[in-house]
Amino acid sequence: MKISTKGRYALRIMLDLAMHDIGESVRVKEISERQGISDKYLEQIISILNKAGYVRSTRGPQGGYRLARKPEEYTVGMILRLTEGSLSPVACMEDDMNQCDRQDECATLILWKKIDDAIKQIVDTYTLADLLEWQNQRGNDYII
Repeated sequence: MKISTKGRYALRIMLDLAMHDIGESVRVKEISERQGISDKYLEQIISILNKAGYVRSTRGPQGGYRLARKPEEYTVGMILRLTEGSLSPVACMEDDMNQCDRQDECATLILWKKIDDAIKQIVDTYTLADLLEWQNQRGNDYII
């Protein structure tokens, strides 16, 4: 599994919004400048986040975006699955019920299951609030 720029940038955008939540909307241009993401690509990603209800938009000259919920209500897995789709390491692990014809005799299935469980354990445990805490410990606005 390799996380695309869309997934990485979605996390950065959400973290940026959490970091700059002072009761006002944050403009795309500000996020773009801080994160080094083009306005155009950022708009595409934030549109996905908006349609999913992860962020709220405000129109007008003072418009922009805000988180729709508290940072602790978003897991890393929620954000990545929204932008990446499945996080499973192999196709046969994507469905709740494994459809593979070879599942009864496939020794590698045990390995894929362990990898899948490890990924889920991490991305579904850590929240945007955890990332915000880690970023605050670093003491800067720049998010990699």
